[in-house]
Amino acid sequence: MDFDTLLSICLGVGLAAACGFRVFVPLLVTSVAAMSGHLTLAGGFHWIGTKPALVIFAVATVLEILAYYVPWIDNMLDLIAGPAAVVAGVVITASVVQDVDPMMRWTLAVIAGGGAAAAVQGATTLARHVSSWATAGIGNHVVSTGEAAGSIVLSGISLVAPLLGALVVAGLGLTALVLLIKRPWQRPASVTARE
Repeated sequence: MDFDTLLSICLGVGLAAACGFRVFVPLLVTSVAAMSGHLTLAGGFHWIGTKPALVIFAVATVLEILAYYVPWIDNMLDLIAGPAAVVAGVVITASVVQDVDPMMRWTLAVIAGGGAAAAVQGATTLARHVSSWATAGIGNHVVSTGEAAGSIVLSGISLVAPLLGALVVAGLGLTALVLLIKRPWQRPASVTARE
């Protein structure tokens, strides 16, 4: 595997993880990058870099971001966003991985791209549920803003510096794993036993 292929895999994983924050932001960023000539898409995915796709992704991005600011609807959207993020992660990874045979491309797209999107989406869903429980939904605006910003920033980093984007994804994964193990949102058993 040459360095360019490694970079395209890192790019795919970074963009897929960004789909876990917001499904359509990375697709919009990819469409803009492809239309401006900053990104070459794999064969069969050139439709992502067309004007109709750009318009669809732009409208979907605005609607998705706005919908997550409506209390309690944001929690319901997570039911749809979970599978949608995985599909978007697979597609976006397959669209940018270059110079590999199709079987390897789709294997990487499903495992690395779909896995990264699912992991980030799962973590954000958990954060929103904790916020909903702890703040009666009032704090979900902060979570939604962080998710939108995370998707934009991670998409940009991944396009400009794919290796750095992959490192950010790895760091996010490690942080989520530590938080899941420690579960800071739950009270310790000793506190519960005393009450």
